[in-house]
Amino acid sequence: MAQPPPYIELYESGELERRAARLEARLEECDICPRRCGANRLKNETGSCNAGKLVAVASVCAHHGEEPVLSGSRGSGTIFFGNCNMRCVYCQNHQISQDPDRQRSNQVSPSRLANRMLYLQNELNCHNINLVSPTHYIPQILQAIFEAVPQGLRLPLVYNTNAYDDVETLAELEGVISIYLPDLKYADSNLAARLSDVPHYVPTARAAIKEMYRQTGELELDEDDIAVSGLIIRHLILPNDLAGSEASVKWIAGELSRSVPISLMAQYTPRHRALEVPLLSRSINAAEYRRVINLLDVLGMENGWLQDDSSQDYYLPDFNREDHPFERG
Repeated sequence: MAQPPPYIELYESGELERRAARLEARLEECDICPRRCGANRLKNETGSCNAGKLVAVASVCAHHGEEPVLSGSRGSGTIFFGNCNMRCVYCQNHQISQDPDRQRSNQVSPSRLANRMLYLQNELNCHNINLVSPTHYIPQILQAIFEAVPQGLRLPLVYNTNAYDDVETLAELEGVISIYLPDLKYADSNLAARLSDVPHYVPTARAAIKEMYRQTGELELDEDDIAVSGLIIRHLILPNDLAGSEASVKWIAGELSRSVPISLMAQYTPRHRALEVPLLSRSINAAEYRRVINLLDVLGMENGWLQDDSSQDYYLPDFNREDHPFERG
């Protein structure tokens, strides 16, 4: 029988409730993410992430297109949160991340979010709860977990993030999150500021990922090869080496471990405002993809996943679909 996730023990000890209360108090002068914008979100002032007191839930579904250790046979129970603390000009989820007016109609309470988690577990029978772009809603998410546990929530939680996370905030998630899934986007903070409107991305994301690795360590799988704990790092290759892939991969190998799984993504295609940036106005080519794969081989980094040539079409969502953003009609 599978071990219950550690947040059950945190709930039973009262620690989960205390953490949720501490995080909620921080919303009064919001410092949840590295922007530390100071908005009073308890009074529904919107922060720099365009989020207020309630949670924008854009989509809830069983996602079969995540890494195999997450999707398995029954799918990863994915909750796509609206709004974001970054402003990537090429964001594939721009329909929900950068359209705050639309996301107001998707706002729910933590209690309703708890119900969505239980739906993924009990009705869709997913392997895990996959929280996509959760950074700006961490206090509400912990409250939802606190409410869902006595109703039977038992699935491991996946924290699926852009890695622009605050280490102090992440510390409150120790023992709550089983699997961290950060996307290491850049190796140059100046490019991050230009393309994603965030300062100091590189040291911030690297510090956050180190904290994630400290909490969960190496990836562990169950008898069915489904992830139960650990770190997986995603890296989206951008054209013209704008992502600084070589520097990022070498940092992972040198500062974390060569055994950390890397999910190497070839799915980039110009979306949102990418066509306004000439260096981003095309998909990556085979040579760019092969160069990063060869680097992984040279460094002896054998754990992880590669996307095939169809990824540019297959992995792009459409959140105008009411049922499932990744399933074509």
